[in-house]
This record gives sequence, C-alpha cells and structure tokens, in this order.
Amino acid sequence: MSHRSHLFSLRPGHALVEACLRTPYGRRQLLSDVLAGITVGIIAIPLAMALAIASGVAPQYGLYTAVIGGFVIALTGGSRLSISGPTAAFVVILYPIAQSYGLGGLLLATLMAGGLLVLMALLRLGRLVEYIPEPVILGFTGGIAVVIAGLQLKDFFGLATQDLPEAFFSRMAALAQALPELHWPSLLVAGVTLVIMLLWPRLKTGVPPHLPAVLLASLLAVLLNQQGFGIDTISSRFSYLLPDGTSGAGIPPVLPAFIWPWQQPGPDGHPVGVSVQLLQDLLPAAFAIAMLGAIESLLCAVVLDGMTGKKHSANSELLGQGIGNLIAPFFGGIPATAAIARSAANFRAGAVSPVAAMVHALIVLAGLVLLAGLLAYLPMPAMAALLLVVAWNMSEAPKAVHLFKTAPKGDLLVFLTCFLLTIAFDMVIAITAGMLMAMVLFVKNIADMTRIVDISRHERMVPTPLPADWAVYKINGPLFFAAADKVFSELSLLAREYRGVVLYMDAVPVLDAGGLLALHRFIDDCRTLGAEVVIADLQFQPLKTLARAGMAPVANQLSFYGTLREALDYVQQPRPVSRSA
Repeated sequence: MSHRSHLFSLRPGHALVEACLRTPYGRRQLLSDVLAGITVGIIAIPLAMALAIASGVAPQYGLYTAVIGGFVIALTGGSRLSISGPTAAFVVILYPIAQSYGLGGLLLATLMAGGLLVLMALLRLGRLVEYIPEPVILGFTGGIAVVIAGLQLKDFFGLATQDLPEAFFSRMAALAQALPELHWPSLLVAGVTLVIMLLWPRLKTGVPPHLPAVLLASLLAVLLNQQGFGIDTISSRFSYLLPDGTSGAGIPPVLPAFIWPWQQPGPDGHPVGVSVQLLQDLLPAAFAIAMLGAIESLLCAVVLDGMTGKKHSANSELLGQGIGNLIAPFFGGIPATAAIARSAANFRAGAVSPVAAMVHALIVLAGLVLLAGLLAYLPMPAMAALLLVVAWNMSEAPKAVHLFKTAPKGDLLVFLTCFLLTIAFDMVIAITAGMLMAMVLFVKNIADMTRIVDISRHERMVPTPLPADWAVYKINGPLFFAAADKVFSELSLLAREYRGVVLYMDAVPVLDAGGLLALHRFIDDCRTLGAEVVIADLQFQPLKTLARAGMAPVANQLSFYGTLREALDYVQQPRPVSRSA
C-alpha cells in the first residue's frame, strides 16, 4: 500500500504523517526533516535557476517549479524522500519548445504532460522503467549530458555569438568558429567555479561544492565588473515587469502568481493563446516530457529504495508527478520530476519523510522572496560551469565504461544508437529506436536458445533401441515466430530419412501463433513424405494452444502422448515395413 493512501485524512499534525508513513513520527523526525529540507533547499536555488536558463526561460521559472512542483509532488507522490523540481534531463526537450513556442507554449506542453502522467498512473504503468534496458537508459542519458554540455559552452567561454543553430553539430561548428573571440574574464570565472566544484569534495566538509563555488565566482565577477570587464550576470541578462508596472533587473522578489498558461507570452511576446493546432503541435513534446518525467522519477525512486531499504509506490509516484505538472504551469512552473542528486542529498541530510521535500520547497520560496537582489549577482559563466558538472554527473560515465568492458556487442550497439540519436535528433527518436533495437536483439537471443537435439541413441532417455526407421528429437526452448520456422525447417529435412519422428517437447514453455503455423507445415510435410509424427510431454501452454487450434490425433499420421515413455512404447509396436504415401 502506498504511504500516501491516507493522505487526505482529517488527522492533524504528526498523526497525519504517521498515518502516511506507517512509522512513528515525532519531534526528532520532524527536526531531521526540517534540517534536511533546509539543506536541499539551499542546494536547489542556484540549480533551479541554472536549469531554467538552460531550458530557454528566465531563472525565476525554475524557482517557481521547485516551489510549486516540489511541494505538490512531495504531498501526493509515492516516494517518500524524492525531491522534485527542474532537472537537467529535461533541458534538451524544453529548450527547442521555448525557442519555438515561448514560455506560454512550454507551460501548455507541461500541462499536457501532467495529464499524460496522470493517465499513465491510472493505467498502472508505474513499472514502466523495469522494461527499459540499461543500454537504452545509459545511451539517452549520456546523449542528454553531451547536449547540455554543448549548450553551456557559449556562456562558459563568454562568446558573443547570437542565434546559434539548434542542431547539435551545427551549433558546435558555430561555437568553434567563435572560439578565438572568447572573453577571458568570463572564462576565468567559469574556470574558478569548475575548479572549486571539482576540488571542494576532497575537503569533506559536508557543504555541497556548488555553494562555495557559486559564492566565490559571484564575488570574483563583482570585482571584475567593477573593473569594467562586462561579465554577464542574472541581472544583466534578465529583467522583469510586474502587473503593477514595476520593472527591474534579475528576478522578481514576489510570490508565484496564478496565471492561465495560455496567457503567457509566445515567441513574439504576445499571449500564446490556445488552439487545436497548437495542442497538436505540442503533443509530441508533451509525450516526450511525460515519458522522460516518468523514467526519471521512477529511476530516482528505485535508487532511493536501494539507499533506504524501503519500497516506493510506483503508480502513486506517477500520479504525484502528474498532479504536480498539472498545477505548476498555472504558477509559471516548467516541467518537474524527481532529481536523483537532490534526492540523494536529502537522504544523506537525514530526511525521513516527504516533509523534508515540502520544507525544501518553502526554503526555495523564501530564497525567491528574500534573496532576489543577491541572486541577481550570479554570473552566467558560473551557471554554465555548474551545469557542466551536472551534465557530467548525469552522464554516468563510469557505468558506460563498465558497459563497454563487459556487455555483449548487441548491448553496445543499442547504447551507441541511443547515444548518437539523442545528440543528432532528440530523445524520443533515440528511445524509440533503442527500444526497437533492444527488442529485436532480445528476440534474436531467445530464438538462438531454441534448439533441437537428436536423443535417439541417448541410453538414459531412450533406454530401449528404436526401430531403425524412427528417430527422437528433443526441442529445447520456446517455439515462437522467430525460432519456430528454423526449427521445423530443420526437422522437415531430417524427417526425410525416417518413417516416423518423436518430438519430445517437455522443454518447450511457449508455442505462439507463428510456432503453431510452423508446426502445421511440418506435419503436412511429414504427411507428404509418409512419415508419422508423435508428440510427447507437452507443457500446459503449448497443449492449450494446440487444443484451441483444434489439432487432433490422426491415425498413423499424428499422435500425442503424455510422457516420452508412452510415446516410445507406441513406437515399439509392430508396423508394416513399407511407408505409405
């Protein structure tokens, strides 16, 4: 049962949390959750801003996502320690949407994705992630990481290029051409950020590395800007205009306001509106967001299960993700899903319940309202360096290296296909192609397992010598469309030499329609040759399939026996010497 099964009970205070968690919950647990929530909330503020910028929208929309999406998903989801908000995996999907349809189109796609996630939960597709092979997941996450890293190079080097191509390889070519004009102060800030993030963990202070990295980079950028070096910051790149006419640079220090998603601006700055054509155009993107959100959230839940020894409710988690993505767009929230790194930090900080994730959302809200002026000083090169590290972490390069060292060639082919297609096209094409390729390879591997063995002279299985014109063949493995034709074609050739054959099928667990058709053809071939077919020891599924197909014994042509011994006794009976046509 999900730990959210009594979520809307009328019990107050700690009793509500105990009812949800089915575990004791008191002041000590509440204090642990509050401290963990504060820790993760501080971590999430710069990450949410950086991810929103990378997705093609202003930084405050990442904060809105962490606040609204993070709180609602924690309240309604099925994984007790997950932290939800904007994630790096979404960047490759969201950036093209934001460029083509503006903020309004992106929020509409988020709303549609939320509906799809709720539908997936109602259809009980929560175990979806179990059916996605590891090479497919590693391939598209690695490809996403490369694309994210490519999107950060412009700010990392302080390049002044505008209107970069959307296609990855064209973008890289344009950046390479502009590289000689790099802005060394921006590169210095980015480099300092990167070095601190890489070296800080060695100090083992417990403080997340990106906090001192971003703080020191901001101080360095302020000093350099005072000398006139012109390093881009949040305040120089972004501005806002409030409904009362108040305007400013950076992010607005106000609470997220309710506004219909379709009233948000499109690429031309006017409300995007809503139409059947627009919804049709956004549907593929919404499907991609929903699929990636489901995969990311369920993978995160599985990782947390391994860390905590607890079990999540997969369908409840999908439902919570769907509800969160249905509500967040009305407050400016872009797509949200569970973030593995932030969720792991939540666990390590001592969280014991969803209360920590709710506190995290409130801390982000407090940062938005109270620290907006300070956040405006965050330098764009530091944000780029931060996301480069995020991209590296999400790439799971050690797992990919291990895959290359140990996996079969087929798995490597699936990995490379997903990786390259994600970079060259998009995640939907990559996952679709990877899944199809993985399924074909799986079918081939299973088909290769189905073999026939001549046991006519096997003394233990056939203790009594057979008549000279009879043979016994044992079939091992499933008889389905990919294997049956090969098996029965080989048997048809072998049957030419005998008056009769016994098919020992105790090791055949499955007989599908393709296998049934191949068996029919084999029996017809034997009838033409004048060879009798005896089938012995059928398992339940093949027996049920043959009965449903109406296959019945035919004297001197086809017979069935429950055991191999009974079939051999039948074969030993005297028969006319000549073969009948």
